[in-house]
Formats: sequence, structure tokens, C-alpha cells
Amino acid sequence: MPPQNTTNRLRPQLISQDISSFHGLQTVSTYNTTRTDASVAKLQEVYQAMLNSQQTETEKLALYRAAADAARLAEWEFHNTVLAMKEVVRGQYGSDSDQAQAVGLKKKSDRKRPSRKKLNAMAS
Repeated sequence: MPPQNTTNRLRPQLISQDISSFHGLQTVSTYNTTRTDASVAKLQEVYQAMLNSQQTETEKLALYRAAADAARLAEWEFHNTVLAMKEVVRGQYGSDSDQAQAVGLKKKSDRKRPSRKKLNAMAS
């Protein structure tokens, strides 16, 4: 058997098959082993530990998603407030002011004027 890579999650289908096997073992009344890692008590212990870990993961994932949503909304609120501040600065000081440039706006006089492109006459 090749070494197991425990950094990757098991497929849900494989875990479901393992749970079915564990439940099936509970119907076998004559199962008895000297291997402690394969005993019924050990199976019940690690099954409960897996269920508890999955529940904890689900709860923390829900908390993470809620925190991510709150952060996203706070970022948007900050962004919209900065946009409103820029509009106020533009309205109060003008589009060509140093104050507008200080808050990150480009001065109107610094904008490049559009120019027409000259068409070269076709030489025959």
C-alpha cells in the first residue's frame, strides 16, 4: 500500500462508504479482534471524533462566511464614502484645484486634449 497523503480531503463518496461499512459491522455480533486499532470501541470513538470535527468545521465555516460578508460590506461602504468625499471636494474646490489633486483626482488642466489624427494622402 502506498503511503497515504493526509493533506488532501477524502472524497465524500468514500466517507459515505466507510460509514455504511461501520454501520454494517454493528450488525455482526460475532466480530472480535485483537487489533486495538480495528476494535468496535475504537471505531465508535473515531467515528464520533469525525462527526464532532465536521460539526466544528461547519460552524467555523459559517462564522468565516459571516465575517467575510461583513468585511466585504465594510469595504464597499468605505469605498462609497470616499467617492462621495471626492465629489464634495470637486464641487467645493473645483476640478482644477490642488485640493482635488490631493485626494487623488486628476486636475482638469492636466488632462490631455484629444487631437485628430492626420490622414496621410495616398501616394500613387
